[in-house]
Amino acid sequence: MKTHISRRQFIGGAGGGAGLFILRNSASARSYQANGKLDIALVGLGSRGKHFLGVIPRIGENLVALCDVNRRHTDGAAQAFPGARTYRDFRKMFDEMDRQIDAVVVVTPVHTHAVIAMTAMKLGKHVYVEKPTAHDVREARAMRDLARRQKVATQMGSQGMATDSFRRTLELIQDGAIGEIREAHVLFESGGTGPLERPPGQPVPDSLDWDLWIGPAPMRPYHPGYLPPQFPGAGGVPESPALIGWNRWRDFGAGALGGAGSHSLNLAFKALDLQALWGGAGESKTIRVTTEISERCPENFPRCQMVHFELPAHGSQPAAQIHWCNAWDTEIKRRGVLTELEKTAGQPLKWAQGSWSPHSFLLIVGTKGKALTNFHNSVCQLLPEKDFPDAGGPPQRLPRSGSHEREWVAACKGGPAAMSNFEHSGPMIELLLLGNVAALVDGPLEFDPVACRIVNHEEADRKLLRPYRNGWSL
Repeated sequence: MKTHISRRQFIGGAGGGAGLFILRNSASARSYQANGKLDIALVGLGSRGKHFLGVIPRIGENLVALCDVNRRHTDGAAQAFPGARTYRDFRKMFDEMDRQIDAVVVVTPVHTHAVIAMTAMKLGKHVYVEKPTAHDVREARAMRDLARRQKVATQMGSQGMATDSFRRTLELIQDGAIGEIREAHVLFESGGTGPLERPPGQPVPDSLDWDLWIGPAPMRPYHPGYLPPQFPGAGGVPESPALIGWNRWRDFGAGALGGAGSHSLNLAFKALDLQALWGGAGESKTIRVTTEISERCPENFPRCQMVHFELPAHGSQPAAQIHWCNAWDTEIKRRGVLTELEKTAGQPLKWAQGSWSPHSFLLIVGTKGKALTNFHNSVCQLLPEKDFPDAGGPPQRLPRSGSHEREWVAACKGGPAAMSNFEHSGPMIELLLLGNVAALVDGPLEFDPVACRIVNHEEADRKLLRPYRNGWSL
């Protein structure tokens, strides 16, 4: 039987100030048959939320609660799902519907991912969180640790990992097809804005609870440009901050490293078995992180950012490096980044004409060959292709998914853990977000992945978790 938590007691410990919060793992949550339907709450009804409004019923599960800080979103969704209850405040939703919710899908802006997911897991709910799972390094660590203690099923939204191409390529790499891996490169054809002035405040629309949208971030005046994550055109940096959306402001987003990296780095992270470093397997205790940036941006993200991760040897894996670059096309050409990577690959590197980002990819370099993937890691190939005629062969060890979302649902019902669960995605997001920290300080960083601490730079270490606004906590 579930323990009832009063609203006052709940807000005291979930997203609120210090107070009593009763942890309850999934074994004590409302039981259901493995072949029964999950009752799912969807938090966030914007662009990605609309995707899940279609997916959840399509895969045969129940949508019982709809939550969004914008009443326009909940009103629209309620018309399609009249049986689901609607909320603005996720805390009120949990207080009133704890007994009716099995699992929660979180598709809000990044700065609120952790407080919502942590609240759900404390109540024993399974969680799916869009990428990146967290805004800060220590948020990602807290989420992984709580999921482990609560024994809940978790997944980060990284659809490429569910593809047959990803899993077959990973099998081949693990079997030694491309030899020892010493380096990997990610190129993402999109830069930040550089430093921007904050736009002037405007009246808050009646439909929006701006205080809840801000959540744990520092309060600032409302402006509509913070809300939609719109993308600039081919010309590069938008002329107005009204066009860039929340992900290009550090208070709310994680930039290209957090957003694109959550897709692009998965295969390399798995192939290099980097998760083992978080278990203390490294011959060295620290990961070294250095960065090259076009300019320092306390509020936004650089137009060009290059990050170099030096990874210690562990087990049979030798020391390796991961090199990241995200920039606008003109800057990529000026620096010769693509030209050098094409020399390394031995061929032109460009996806199909008309693709959203034709020069965005992951290149893994081995001693006997290379692996190339698109930015989502959903289309993979081994190079040179003539040396790997059977690369698309039948499945071997790794189970095939069928669907990213179905994989999480199966885990919720007692099946195998999803491949992008927090045991994998938590450490990978920590690594990526270290690049954002490195761009704000001078000098290289030495990160201890076991202790979750930057050991050589006190200022940088403090940036592993931002101060929360009064009234909010993990």
